[in-house]
Amino acid sequence: QGLELSVAKGELMAIIGNSGSGKSTFLNMIGGLDRPSAGKLTVDGKDLFKLSPQELVEYKRSTVGFVWQNNARNLVPYLTAIQNIQLPMLFGDGRKRRERALELLELVGMSGKKNHRLDQLSGGEQQRIAIAIALANNPKILLADEPTGSVDVKTGNYLLDVFRELNKNMGLTIVIVTHDRMLAKKVNRVVAIRDGKTSSEMVMKQSYKDRLDAIEMYDEAHNEYAVLDKAGRVQIPRELLDQIHVKGNRVSLELADGKIIVGAPEEL
Repeated sequence: QGLELSVAKGELMAIIGNSGSGKSTFLNMIGGLDRPSAGKLTVDGKDLFKLSPQELVEYKRSTVGFVWQNNARNLVPYLTAIQNIQLPMLFGDGRKRRERALELLELVGMSGKKNHRLDQLSGGEQQRIAIAIALANNPKILLADEPTGSVDVKTGNYLLDVFRELNKNMGLTIVIVTHDRMLAKKVNRVVAIRDGKTSSEMVMKQSYKDRLDAIEMYDEAHNEYAVLDKAGRVQIPRELLDQIHVKGNRVSLELADGKIIVGAPEEL
């Protein structure tokens, strides 16, 4: 419905929005799980409208990695952690598969749990294994759908630190979908989606980009921008309209000192 968005190579960004806003559908389209019915969608130079079924399989194997909120979709319960990580690499060399799996376990801080099964791991540990699985085939973009939705705040913060480290040290492009606005404290750019459209963006100020203490200073660390579509339309968050007591579908516009001022209309 007018969703316009570009994600740069090596970017760490989040997409936020209420349930039903379209954020998970968008992620599924990037991941090659859903086919878009209109518009344009290009990932890593590949036009997803034109990929054959076989090319789409290869795209999902080598270009994107997926981390789901529900761990049952990430892990096979009767396999150990290291066996789960090796699953996406089944068609490769056995020795290299194990070496790569051990390397990924170390990367997510789970080397000591390599022989544990799903029921022997906490929710946060399962999600760390899920991240390792998503990285098994060296994807160019990592997609995470509500990755902190089923863990406590402390574990969620740790997982987001893992994403930051992967982005910083590996240059991995990471797109996180969530309904939690507090997640914005941990990423450089946040795009809000409302009713299937890009509504606003929050961009971390340059001076805060390498400072984790920005996590505690949400209002200071980010600039927020409304997003214009091609027709010059802009969505104004309902909570802002409520604060200026806009009740209908009209607002007043005034140009003053180089600024467009939006206000509640005068009573007729």
